[in-house]
Amino acid sequence: MVTIIGVLNSASFSLSLPFLSLYLNTQRGVSMVMVGLIILGSGLIASAAQMAAGMMSDRIGRRPIILVSMALAGSLFVVMAILINAVAPVWAIVAVYFLVRCGLMAARPATQALIVDLMPKARLAEGYGILRMGQNLGFGFGPAIGGYFWAITSYAWLFVGAAVISGICLFVTVTHLKESHVGGGTEQVSFAAALSTAKDRTFLVFTIISVIAFMGLGQFISTMSVYTVERVGFSTVQYGSLLTLNAIMVVLLQYPATRWIGKLDKATALLLGMSVYTLGYLSMGFVGPYGMALGAMAIITVGEVLFSPMSMAVVGELSPKSWRGRYQGFYGLSETLGVSLGPTLGGFLLDSTAPDGRLSVWLPIASVIMFAGLAFYAWGKKLRPSAAGAMATQD
Repeated sequence: MVTIIGVLNSASFSLSLPFLSLYLNTQRGVSMVMVGLIILGSGLIASAAQMAAGMMSDRIGRRPIILVSMALAGSLFVVMAILINAVAPVWAIVAVYFLVRCGLMAARPATQALIVDLMPKARLAEGYGILRMGQNLGFGFGPAIGGYFWAITSYAWLFVGAAVISGICLFVTVTHLKESHVGGGTEQVSFAAALSTAKDRTFLVFTIISVIAFMGLGQFISTMSVYTVERVGFSTVQYGSLLTLNAIMVVLLQYPATRWIGKLDKATALLLGMSVYTLGYLSMGFVGPYGMALGAMAIITVGEVLFSPMSMAVVGELSPKSWRGRYQGFYGLSETLGVSLGPTLGGFLLDSTAPDGRLSVWLPIASVIMFAGLAFYAWGKKLRPSAAGAMATQD
């Protein structure tokens, strides 16, 4: 059931939001640096909402948080459709986008903690791999449909479709999702309480490295959409098909890849995934024909299926039972912050390089990713004995 919800939730997101950067830049004249700052600002606010939601899921359970998140996101998709159709001021669209991200991100720590509740530690990477298969199945439909509708109708209609899918997702959650955590505790939900997870130094270092990693990986949506359409000359349908290829490959490869990489130690597995990611993003700098873009995306996807479930499994294994939502929320801060800083970096590179510059955009990004991979490897090799022992259950 968690996987089905992931399919629907990802489909609602990928139908509309991956094209927002393209909309703001090409139709509203917003510079890519400013687009990056908008995504950064929304990420900071969404990170705070995500941490609070993670703590609340430990107190009152996972299900109520997921329900509220989906209801809020679905309602705000409707508001976005109205504003874009009315050609509302950019600041109004951006303000609602901030709220949309908060609504969508609030469900993540509860959903990911739910996986930890239900799966034995030895199979956490496998459980997250199955969840990601579902999420990417939904992600595969969205960009292809979104790119097609962008070409034939108004961008606003993409948000109408996202709202309908969110409504279906909410109905499925209400009728079929059961609670996995009874909650309890009286600790106040506060920023200081959320930051108490930083006392776990092993987890804190992993989170800091993850911020750097996601700065590079965060180019996937914002920078890549503008780069492929405006700089390389692809159509929005072709850009959408790149994301669809990514999603299809994740669905096909995630489970066998997770079972294989689970046999490696964590440090080696994380370094391997980031190294393949580096090669894929560097390949984007040589993209000309559409076929080369498909090849680069295929390499990026292999890096994704190796890295993502392993990183989530590390967080699940390090988190105490009563703080699983809190740990997931705090780690979500690293992902959201990194993915939000990434477009700022990508936007700066796009705006400051020559119109025909390609490698000058992707070489710095690939370097950031490789640095993070080496840092993960060093972190994994220096784990304190207690943490290494806990994590060894999966090796």
